[in-house]
This record gives sequence, structure tokens and C-alpha cells, in this order.
Amino acid sequence: MRKTVSVGAMLAVAVFSVCLASFAQSGGEAVYKAKCQSCHGAAGVPSPAMAKAMQVKPVTDPAVKSKSEAQMIELTKNGVGKMPAYKGKLSDAEIKAAVAHFRSFAK
Repeated sequence: MRKTVSVGAMLAVAVFSVCLASFAQSGGEAVYKAKCQSCHGAAGVPSPAMAKAMQVKPVTDPAVKSKSEAQMIELTKNGVGKMPAYKGKLSDAEIKAAVAHFRSFAK
């Protein structure tokens, strides 16, 4: 019986820790990691293979840096090049938060 209670308590602590870690991420960071990171890279710099295959530019590229937040939000909503549209897949707030997170890499 004690073993069952101990295992249950450890499981509860583990689940709580995972939940706490996910809440520690900003909404933009979580959306970026889930939807954007695989192409745009963990810090806004795609892998060389991804950059070549998908024509993804790093956040530090002058063409990317020159885009306003509103322009990036529209591109994310409607898609551009090989990037799919996220309108209807993500809320406006999620898109805005992910764009803000991406833009934070350029600072």
C-alpha cells in the first residue's frame, strides 16, 4: 500500500513539474516552438538545409528585419512562399504572440 502511495505521489509531482514548466513559457514561445521552430529554428535561424529547401531567411536578414510586426502577422495568417497560412489554425492572439517571440530574436 505504501509503495502505491509513494508511486502516486511521485507521479503527481512529475505531472505538476511538467505543467509548471509549460506555464513558465510565454504563450508566444510555446506557439513558436510548436508551429514555427521546425522551419525557422530555435533562435530564428534556420538550419542551412531548411534555409535552402524552403527559402527561409534568418530573423537577422535585412529583408526580414525590415518587415513591421503587422506585415509579419499578415504573412503568418495568409502564408507566403512555402509557408502555410495559419489563419483559422491559430488565433489572432497566438499569431501575434508567435511573431513577437520571433522578432525578439533580432534584438
